[in-house]
Amino acid sequence: MKKIQGIIPPMITPLLDDDVLDVEGAKNLVENMIGAGVHAIFILGTTGEAQSLSYKCRYEFVELVCGAVAGRIPVLVGITDTSLAESVKLAEKAKECGAVGVVAAAPYYYAPSQQELIEYYTELADKVCLPLYIYNMPSNVKVFLEAKTVVALAQHPNIVGLKDSSHNMTYLNSVKYLLRDMPDFALYVGPEELTGEAVLHGMDGGVNGGANMFPELYVAMYNAAVAQDVEKVKELQKQIMAISTTIYSVGKYGSSYLKGVKCAASLLGYCNDHLAWPYRKFGAEERAKVAEALKALGAEVKNA
Repeated sequence: MKKIQGIIPPMITPLLDDDVLDVEGAKNLVENMIGAGVHAIFILGTTGEAQSLSYKCRYEFVELVCGAVAGRIPVLVGITDTSLAESVKLAEKAKECGAVGVVAAAPYYYAPSQQELIEYYTELADKVCLPLYIYNMPSNVKVFLEAKTVVALAQHPNIVGLKDSSHNMTYLNSVKYLLRDMPDFALYVGPEELTGEAVLHGMDGGVNGGANMFPELYVAMYNAAVAQDVEKVKELQKQIMAISTTIYSVGKYGSSYLKGVKCAASLLGYCNDHLAWPYRKFGAEERAKVAEALKALGAEVKNA
């Protein structure tokens, strides 16, 4: 498979109610992101609330998004689970629906050792029917994929890339250096505040939640960084930081980022802002703060 480079939005999972997908909202988001020029879509990740969704809902969402995308751009499907067997089953569903790859963070109950991670990902890569991207998400799974572990896993022919959400550019640069003789191994950064810097340093793109709301902005950032247009990167970085410090920072919640993205998508008229348990959507006061932040960014608020 040709390496994917560019902006890969980690798509939210629009819901009308608990375990009920917002079908039209999901289609709206897909069309808006594709129209803005994103390079792929990643579903059922952290931003997609995968671990809060029933397996039934996850399978339905894979069908829905792959059907809406209809092969226009690649779709990656998150298969993170504490059960390897369930990850493999979801990978099979992803392939059946036309996805091109799967993404897995580490199992997240008992924290695995680095050797256990190598053994786990090797077994998973052997069993899944699509190329596998490993996902470093230490804040949510209690374990850090060390650089040497990534290098060891990169030797597996079915492990094709890393998504890093550690907020640690020293780590990502170390991985890139250690894999300098493996240019086909993809390296993506999750935190959008680091995307411009990462791509300037030769990383392959960003998996940026803000692209659910403003996909054009993140595509422009990627293009500017690829072109080594540092002044443009600095200009766009200010807008990205404005999003990060307002929309993602409402309230004192561990889920403020997720609540903010879903609330903003609702205010922009794309989809419903219902969240899966154990989280609930913003109330009126918090929603008003997100609306003001969107207006300050020059966006048209449709559902205030």
